[in-house]
Amino acid sequence: MSGYIIAVVQVTNPAQYEEYKKWSTAAIQTSGAEICVRGGQVQVLEGDWHPERMVILKFPTFDAAKAFYELPEYRKARETREGAAIMKMVAVEGL
Repeated sequence: MSGYIIAVVQVTNPAQYEEYKKWSTAAIQTSGAEICVRGGQVQVLEGDWHPERMVILKFPTFDAAKAFYELPEYRKARETREGAAIMKMVAVEGL
């Protein structure tokens, strides 16, 4: 079964967030994840949820999605994100 990472991001320092994007892109390339959603337009269809930025990554397995978080490249990305964004992230088992 595939695995996904779903993240909702509130960017608080756009200039610093660019450095995070550089390292997270390196992690995505290393992991072989497929980018399904990365930014782009959001339209709320129901409820009072108003995410600013969403990211959805697809991995071959749920374990691969969970392992992404600990990749050296993504650890570096997390370090550079401190003070630049508020991140909510989950790994989800897919079909």
